[in-house]
Amino acid sequence: MNKKKILNDPVYGFVSVPTELIFDLIEHRYFQRLRRIKQLGLTDFVYPGALHTRFHHALGAMHLMSLALRTLKDKGVRISAQEGEAAQIAILLHDIGHGPLSHALEHAIFENVHHEDVSLHLMRLLNDEFGGRLQLGIDIFQGTYPRPFFHQLVSSQLDMDRLDYLNRDSFYSGVKEGQPGADRLIKMLTISPDDERLVLEEKAIYSVENFLVSRRVMYWQVYMHKAVTSAEQMIIRIMERARDLTRAGVPVPASPDLGYFLLHPSTMLDFERDPAIMQRFVRLDDVDIWAAVKLWAAHPDFVLSFLAHSLLERHLFKITLAPEPFDEDFKLGVTELIADHFNLPLEEAALLMIAGRISNNAYDTGGDTINVLTKRGHVIDAAEASDLPNIRALSKRVEKYYVCYPKEITS
Repeated sequence: MNKKKILNDPVYGFVSVPTELIFDLIEHRYFQRLRRIKQLGLTDFVYPGALHTRFHHALGAMHLMSLALRTLKDKGVRISAQEGEAAQIAILLHDIGHGPLSHALEHAIFENVHHEDVSLHLMRLLNDEFGGRLQLGIDIFQGTYPRPFFHQLVSSQLDMDRLDYLNRDSFYSGVKEGQPGADRLIKMLTISPDDERLVLEEKAIYSVENFLVSRRVMYWQVYMHKAVTSAEQMIIRIMERARDLTRAGVPVPASPDLGYFLLHPSTMLDFERDPAIMQRFVRLDDVDIWAAVKLWAAHPDFVLSFLAHSLLERHLFKITLAPEPFDEDFKLGVTELIADHFNLPLEEAALLMIAGRISNNAYDTGGDTINVLTKRGHVIDAAEASDLPNIRALSKRVEKYYVCYPKEITS
């Protein structure tokens, strides 16, 4: 069987599957599940074209990794065939542990289970299944491989994950200002001569600024758009209500695997100890959630049915943003209005008032910074290399506070 396939990607054109092992990983059911998980969760409620999946993103990130490795090789960096394959495996599988609806449900039905931990656990299961051939990729993913630039290409402030999701999400949402200039950034990649860390050539500094501005635009205009935030908070509250009812003994219809997690608190330790729980997880996808929400729109519990029906009909909660936290009196007043309007007890009305905070900084100067190799051979933070104040300004964390509630109470 010919496993050296070529795929046609809407963003990059033709994308090659470079090795037989990578082909087999793409064909595996763990990876195929990503076809059924949308990359941007409920963002299509605002941007109707944003219907691409985690499957698309993983293949795109693998393609960018191949371009980055080719760039480094052309600049004289020694990269073996085994290292190249392992780096592409690490980025291909970096999101394999994502649950349904992107990030929205990571804490609603699981007990502090992070998708990065699930991804690593699934990589280890696949490594066992493939006779240890993924170990180098796992080392790169974890950052334990002694050549650090490989891990930085997978996970850093300028990794192939970010470059692809910004490229892809801006393409499918139609927000052209979010395009990060990935091609030029990849062409400017090199490594520091002393410690083999990933750096950029000095002439890339304006491309870094463009990348960070694009990231800021995408976060506030797409990922944290106020209507997207409202929709995501509604689905989280729906799942929390279904979970609480189930654990209180109230029948809540769901698929067998979703029903299991609604009933049983499951931690990452449970996932690792009991293979059956992990297998339940890898059968979950967006289809389970939407099928359940459709059923719950007719549930006798008012809070669950109202939330589910509202989301299905895209009657999103009104969301109010403020630079400071809302005071308790304001939130209590909103809750009382909900209770009066729907004739609900105050404790149930409180479930239809959702308060929280969103925040973002496009560049983290306190973390693994984006570094530039100057013409004199010095490695410096991109914020110091720039003659414009943009990068330092983009490192400032912006926080917004929100309250969501049914629009009916304002009519």
